[in-house]
Amino acid sequence: MSDDRKIRVFQVATGNLGTEMIGRIRNHPDLELVGLHCYSPEKIGRDAGEIVGIGPIGVRATGSVAEIIDARPDVLTFHGVFPDEELYEQVLEAGIDVVTTADWITGFHRDANHPHPSGRKVSEVIQSACERGNSTFYGTGMNPGLCQILGIVHSADVADIENVTVIESVDVSCHHSVDTWKAVGYGRPIDDPTIPDSLHKYTAVFADSVQLMADAFGLVLDEVRFSYELGACTKDIDLGWYVLPKGSLGANYIKYQGMVDGVPRVESHLEWQMTPHTAPSWNIKGCYITQITGDPSIYSKHMIFPPKGFDLSNPENFASIGMTVTGLPALNALRSVFAAPPGIITSADLPLRSFAGRFKS
Repeated sequence: MSDDRKIRVFQVATGNLGTEMIGRIRNHPDLELVGLHCYSPEKIGRDAGEIVGIGPIGVRATGSVAEIIDARPDVLTFHGVFPDEELYEQVLEAGIDVVTTADWITGFHRDANHPHPSGRKVSEVIQSACERGNSTFYGTGMNPGLCQILGIVHSADVADIENVTVIESVDVSCHHSVDTWKAVGYGRPIDDPTIPDSLHKYTAVFADSVQLMADAFGLVLDEVRFSYELGACTKDIDLGWYVLPKGSLGANYIKYQGMVDGVPRVESHLEWQMTPHTAPSWNIKGCYITQITGDPSIYSKHMIFPPKGFDLSNPENFASIGMTVTGLPALNALRSVFAAPPGIITSADLPLRSFAGRFKS
């Protein structure tokens, strides 16, 4: 492939993230949008640009995997809330690379927590499809994804590392995904005994983020330990798109800790609030933090600001920033993924240019 040929992209889903990515793909110098796959019947047949509110772009939404394969894209980008492993398998087997932002980094937690109907490990099913189709499968995002890459590269000038911790300290009320927050447990009474299992089930991909960092550090973990603290709403909260009754889950502090000989060495923390009106509450920093204890020690904040003139008074505009930083690590990596060898890969397998943005043309 010549360096100037655009990567032909077929996107799946137009939820919060997918809606933002249609415009981002269209304006990306490396990429050409050749198709859109939708699950909602009312979207099928419509122009992709009209669906996401940017006007016609000449790409019609389709609804079958056969139509994805017939379009012969180079890469399929998947932006659904939850993985569609049946779709992944069919597309990979057809020789089309897949890059997903849905719940996949290494396959560690999918194998542990989501048995495949065939009885095989999910990673084995996907790897086998890659081998049959000579295709590549990659999962990324902001967190997990870029957050852990930042944790890794910040250690480049550190000797004698004792601990690496990355922290997502954010207000999550801008992420308007009702299905996501219902699944996690937000809005349920704080003493609901199902909350811990829900929190673990739907955040267990962060165990993969710990495994990814440990792999980069050459560290063999004994286990990845999960722990949590819950914040109960101190009053009724109506976010406009989601309601949190008084006494329900409105914030949390979750830890995924990679343990060696009983000592936490590599950690991913999730400091989330849907509202500041919880007990306990946390001092949300609105950023991604890397803390490294070693010689020397490192403390770094990855802070995200909108472009000049951006109207933050519109909640949808504010939410789009989160969607942008979630999806762009996938889009900017597409050329490198297309050039990568077949099989399941992680960020540890990609060159530095995979994590580079693009200058405005």
